[in-house]
Amino acid sequence: MAKSILITGGARSGKSAYAERRIAAMGGAPIYVATAEARDGEMAERVAQHRARRGPEWGLIEEPLDLIGALNRSDQGPRLVDCLTLWLSNLMFADRDWKAEGVRVANAIPALTHPVVFVTNEVGLGIVPDNALARRFRDAAGWLNQTIAEASDEVVLVVAGQPLKVKPQ
Repeated sequence: MAKSILITGGARSGKSAYAERRIAAMGGAPIYVATAEARDGEMAERVAQHRARRGPEWGLIEEPLDLIGALNRSDQGPRLVDCLTLWLSNLMFADRDWKAEGVRVANAIPALTHPVVFVTNEVGLGIVPDNALARRFRDAAGWLNQTIAEASDEVVLVVAGQPLKVKPQ
């Protein structure tokens, strides 16, 4: 079984940069599995910043929905999945069974032969959202994060750029 790590934290907490450093330390040719779709200029700029920070040595798989397929195609070296919450929102907007997809990913983790680092957002620390869609997303993200955390070897919470090991303790 390959090492699996879930890295969570708030927006702009430094979790992606921390995840990239963890992958780079593993050696080999790193692969970035991007779940985001640049649907506007602001998101395109964020994607460009991530690419520039990573550098050209990173391979890239862009996959907004079929995360299992992307994990299987990239099981040749260490990879970073960034991020689970964007993947979840893609599934929800596509009216896909996000819970079944989350279970499939969790069940696939033990069979992976190379390390994988998942990045996700911790969305449950703020106030209760004022609309049903946002509450449904918050609840789904909480469930997904718990499911992947349970299946992962290690869980790290990043706060202000600083990692706090959650699992194992």
